[in-house]
Amino acid sequence: MIEMRNISKSFRVAKRDAGMKQAVRSLFRREYSTVQALNNISFTVGDGEMVGYIGPNGAGKSSTIKVMSGILTPDSGECLIHGRTPWKSRVEHVREIGVVFGQRSQLWWDVPVDDSFELLKDIYKVPEGIYRKNREELIELLDLSEIIRTPARQLSLGQRMRCEIAAALLHSPKILFLDEPTIGLDAVSKIAVRSFIRRMNRERGTTVILTTHDMQDIEYLTERILLIGKGQILLDGSINELKRRGSAVKTLTLEYRGQRLRESPGVTIHRDEDGHAGMAVDTAVISVSELIAGITAKADVQDFSVQSESMEEMVVSLYKEFEI
Repeated sequence: MIEMRNISKSFRVAKRDAGMKQAVRSLFRREYSTVQALNNISFTVGDGEMVGYIGPNGAGKSSTIKVMSGILTPDSGECLIHGRTPWKSRVEHVREIGVVFGQRSQLWWDVPVDDSFELLKDIYKVPEGIYRKNREELIELLDLSEIIRTPARQLSLGQRMRCEIAAALLHSPKILFLDEPTIGLDAVSKIAVRSFIRRMNRERGTTVILTTHDMQDIEYLTERILLIGKGQILLDGSINELKRRGSAVKTLTLEYRGQRLRESPGVTIHRDEDGHAGMAVDTAVISVSELIAGITAKADVQDFSVQSESMEEMVVSLYKEFEI
């Protein structure tokens, strides 16, 4: 069980104007501003849950992950994970968690990946039998056999990310924090990683906290989302609730002949050029059939298609709604 209660965290950031004169001046007199990364964050995550933690850049996602993993100590508030405070019981805590930061590496840069795995085994004091079993399973599922003997610095970003995920799971953690885990992966690797994470959750009951800008990751892996913006939790609900929330808005694309179309209540035209039009239709105001009937009464409709909002469009709508 993960419990976050009124967690706040701020940072002092040095600022100066560009130019040599300002650089010299900053050596003697620095100006600082305070950035409120987290502002009274509270939520709970049950054992075995997979939760998507979403928000724009700078919203506080990575800061939250760092607090939960024990890297950061908050200014105030309480965080309990399996009854422990992460930054007070770091040794015991890290034995039960795995962390993958898309922009950070836990692999040693100049040694083969397999050597890094051996070092991590010793750091986490993983029994030999469990280590061998996990290593073989991870190599097979993440397709690492061709790159396991290659130094990390010689791997592509996608190859390194697969190795990072394996490294985070060698000690069989109960909780997995994933910060942009599929960054840089090609389509095939993304599908493989998603399937692997889902399997780990299903077979081992691993709790997963996922932060990403790839909404396909969120849609495929999670059943619940937490939306953070300006350091605050703005929404906590299920994926199905989000889809129902966005199901009222449809995208209508049509080809027609006749005078240009006009916006009306519930209808927003995104483009209308040379007989090709695209518009958003709020079906709570006007149904698609009513709209098409109205258009065909004034124009010759050649073809049309109707689509629901994509996951990305739903999330963008949330950003606009909460002004983040």
